[in-house]
Amino acid sequence: MEIKEAVFAAIKELIFPEIQDLKNGQSEIKATLVLTNKRLDDMNAHLVDQGRRIDETNKRLDGVRDELFRAIQETNKRIDETNNRVDSVRDELFRAIQETNKRIDETNNRVDSVRDELFRAIQETNKRIDETNMRLDRLFEVIVRREEHQNLEARLLRLEQDMAAVKQRLAA
Repeated sequence: MEIKEAVFAAIKELIFPEIQDLKNGQSEIKATLVLTNKRLDDMNAHLVDQGRRIDETNKRLDGVRDELFRAIQETNKRIDETNNRVDSVRDELFRAIQETNKRIDETNNRVDSVRDELFRAIQETNKRIDETNMRLDRLFEVIVRREEHQNLEARLLRLEQDMAAVKQRLAA
């Protein structure tokens, strides 16, 4: 049995220290693996928390997007209402302008008519004044006496006053 013991002693001397080193290394690897797994679990928990926070942020963003969409729709509705009011006011102003233009045209026609009547009246008055002046000129030529001349001057004065009154009435 000596050989057996010698082989056993040789194995003990050579292999057991190696096995012991392997066991120590394996223990260290297990400890490192436990620490690594713990770190991975922590990171996984952190990632899960980050995912949850991202989901919450996405929900908040969806809410904000929906709120903005509703606000934009409301703003568009208000813009449409304002545009309709502007169109209504524009149409109303256009009709008022057309009515005012029609009234201006009627007034212009009345002014033109009055101007034409006044022009004809002035021409008639000028014609009558010319006839009166011609008659007065003939009368002066015929009159010989001074007394008659004075009477004619008085008449002429009255005629001039009457003509001034006629002119004033026409001017008014």
